[in-house]
Amino acid sequence: SSGINAEYGETEFNMDGKIGGDSCLSENGRRYGEELGRFVREEGLSELPVWTSLMRRTLETGSYLPNTSVERYKALNELDAGQCDGLTYQQIETDYPEEFALRDLDKYNYRYPRGESYHDLCCRLEPVIMDLEKGGSVFVICHQAVLRCIVGYLLDIPVEEIPYIKIPLHTVIKIVPTAYGCEREDIKFGISSAITHRDKQSVESIEKRLIDAGINKVEESRKDKSERVIPSLEELSI
Repeated sequence: SSGINAEYGETEFNMDGKIGGDSCLSENGRRYGEELGRFVREEGLSELPVWTSLMRRTLETGSYLPNTSVERYKALNELDAGQCDGLTYQQIETDYPEEFALRDLDKYNYRYPRGESYHDLCCRLEPVIMDLEKGGSVFVICHQAVLRCIVGYLLDIPVEEIPYIKIPLHTVIKIVPTAYGCEREDIKFGISSAITHRDKQSVESIEKRLIDAGINKVEESRKDKSERVIPSLEELSI
């Protein structure tokens, strides 16, 4: 089955550079919602079931679609940033420099204090992904980290690269089955939005930041934060 995935429209939090939260769509996010609804009608996708998270930005984006079969899944909610929810990356780097560096060091396994890791998110999404594989085509409206996990699984991308998959706002990502797996096709709508992607950082720059945060060795930082790291990637079934 093919999957049609769309990230929500740009939000007020995106414009401010904040992560997480449950904010409303921005003006450009609402424009994207209108264009997305038009796209669905023109492409004859109005009969597809639509899956969203429980968060306001996906529900608001989905409200522009004419589709009547809409299901909401808590499992599709965005990765929980815990005590860093609602902060900008700059604020996290200033207020929690050690956490900021540790996440860059091992972004897939790093778990936000009182929050989740990408590994946690992949485990949470496993039942949803299994349903996607078993059923027909579905239009999924969700979040950047969630789409990274879904796209990463369907395209068989190594888990350590999942947190760096580019999932731009205001883009429909179509996953099409082929004889040897799946292919990704991006459909862009030409509506400007904030850039939410953060590139992978060099080990040298991360180690320097850890030293600046008072940690002299990467090994010590990993040991100190071992309770936040899930060590066995082989246990992950997706």
